[in-house]
Amino acid sequence: MMLIGMFDSPFVRRVAVSATRLGIAFTHRSWSVGKDAELISAYSPQARVPALVLDDGEVLIESYTMLDYLDDLVGPERALLPATGIERRRALKLVALGMTAVDKGILPVYERIFRPVEKQYAPWVERCQRQAHAAFAELEPHCAALAAGQCLIGPRPMQPDYTLACAATYLTEAAGMDLTRHPALWAHVQRIEALPEVRACYLPFDAPQTT
Repeated sequence: MMLIGMFDSPFVRRVAVSATRLGIAFTHRSWSVGKDAELISAYSPQARVPALVLDDGEVLIESYTMLDYLDDLVGPERALLPATGIERRRALKLVALGMTAVDKGILPVYERIFRPVEKQYAPWVERCQRQAHAAFAELEPHCAALAAGQCLIGPRPMQPDYTLACAATYLTEAAGMDLTRHPALWAHVQRIEALPEVRACYLPFDAPQTT
């Protein structure tokens, strides 16, 4: 299979990290939504990333569908989300909080990159940042409750941990958010970021070129 998109995207990165952790081989096309839009659109007509091209040519869009596909490939014993029940709902809630932080925190990044300075609206940017911090604040007690060496839903890193790390690292680098105000969360992010499968899929943020 082929994963399209740069690893500085938290959406692309969480798919790459998950595939790497699960031992699922993939080729990678580090294409930018700015300068490589035409290449991307040959697989994803909206020129969005990530796009995951399966071996039979089918193309998956949206990172959550790719993560579901990867979990299905390896089966419930190795999957990065619990298969059912309360544990699955709890894990999905934690993942949703991490993605909510990205969904809100990424908007000021777009504002800065794609809109002229005179058209940027500071109150809206501040609101988005507050909403992103609110999501992290809701995750903070979950991280604070972890025993030494534990992860968010058990003894081994799972999708909530990987998604949180990808989200937090992106927002510190691309949006300049100070996540030390959520100390337990930040400490957990740094621990997950040190894992080999996570480091293998890291790229410093590189703002898309608009011309």
